[in-house]
Amino acid sequence: MIEWGGHSMGRAIAAVVLVGAGASMNGCGHETKVTRVDTGIVTDLSGRWNDTDSQMVAESMVKEALANPWLGNFAKGKNREPVVIVGTVLNKSHEHINVQTFVSDLERELTNSQKVTFVAGKGEREEVRDERREQAVHAREDTQKAPGKELGADYMMRGSISTILDEQDGAKAVFYQIDLEMVHMENNVKAWFGQKKIKKVIERKRTIF
Repeated sequence: MIEWGGHSMGRAIAAVVLVGAGASMNGCGHETKVTRVDTGIVTDLSGRWNDTDSQMVAESMVKEALANPWLGNFAKGKNREPVVIVGTVLNKSHEHINVQTFVSDLERELTNSQKVTFVAGKGEREEVRDERREQAVHAREDTQKAPGKELGADYMMRGSISTILDEQDGAKAVFYQIDLEMVHMENNVKAWFGQKKIKKVIERKRTIF
């Protein structure tokens, strides 16, 4: 029950004022805007290693590797495509780089080139082997896939991502160096060595109020 002129009415008015003030404060807060863009558009916001760098480097370095004489020499000598696997790509940079994304880009480019036979990596092989063991117990006999028929890799692509950082007076230059090599699995001979360099200059403008 509202008591005109009493404390109850005063408290009710105070509550309304507080709610209104809260709504006004929320209305003055920061708004979040999300814009969907084409994945092919270059978005380099921070200057750090990003998806564009990963895709471009993987595409150019795989193209260079497969244009090297080792591929033709192997195909001519063995009368077949070489079997290739991607090994470890080390992150030696000062940044936290998801190298698995770069490895996936390398795997995609190698597979889609149709110039080599690309086989699954270590972790993927274990999953497939588990499935074969399951099939041996549960699958119909004429559909089971027998063990011991995997293709062994002839070459392993492996490498590293390194950086050199130079910074002064709000400006920063980041130099990325990506080294990849194709190593023969039988004799450890490096059949190909490739290097890609990216240099970025990041300048932060000061706003004076």
